[in-house]
Amino acid sequence: MAQLIEGLTVEGVRANVERVRGEIADAAARAGRGADDVGLLAAVKYVAIDELPVLAAAGIDLAGENRAQELERKVTAPGGDRLTWDFIGHLQSRKVKQILPLVRLIHSVGSDSVVDQLGKHAPPGTEVLVEVNIASEEGKSGIAPDRLDDFIARCREVGGVEVVGLMTMPPLARTAEDSRRWFAALAELSAHRGLRELSMGTTQDFAVAVEEGATIVRVGTRLYR
Repeated sequence: MAQLIEGLTVEGVRANVERVRGEIADAAARAGRGADDVGLLAAVKYVAIDELPVLAAAGIDLAGENRAQELERKVTAPGGDRLTWDFIGHLQSRKVKQILPLVRLIHSVGSDSVVDQLGKHAPPGTEVLVEVNIASEEGKSGIAPDRLDDFIARCREVGGVEVVGLMTMPPLARTAEDSRRWFAALAELSAHRGLRELSMGTTQDFAVAVEEGATIVRVGTRLYR
């Protein structure tokens, strides 16, 4: 199990945030985009709950949690109540009702059972991202690209749900550049369907993701170390 991140300082996190935002701005400029086109989401799976006030004070405004139980704890904790929250982890259908009131956006809708639960519990206008298994990897969560249209149609059939974008985790890669083809593929899927959000890119490859059209990057370690 990964060690919890503790002992953060406002000055240290703020400096890291500024560096990451600078790299996002540079990548956006290379792609002819504006820095404001890209949202920085702080991935906080391994951040100790007592460190949330530091994140808020350092200028982080959007956070993402992978686990429903931890999301529930962190949203209401000191500091956590000053952040906007997204759910970015694997989503179990039985957790849908629990997390819906807590988040701005779910990044990981990727199964029929989750859609069924959204149909039962999502209020009108609930925005979601569909998780795409962009390389059709065996055993990996997400919707295969050739099933995407049918899945989006099914999401739209249930009450209250609006698909506004796509999310992916590309195959493990040795370099950030190795992920470019997968980010470009997701961007093409999104553009052909008129979707506005692309959640892709993490600590190791967010600059490449921005160059390929990411509107949300999910960054963890770089903000804290």
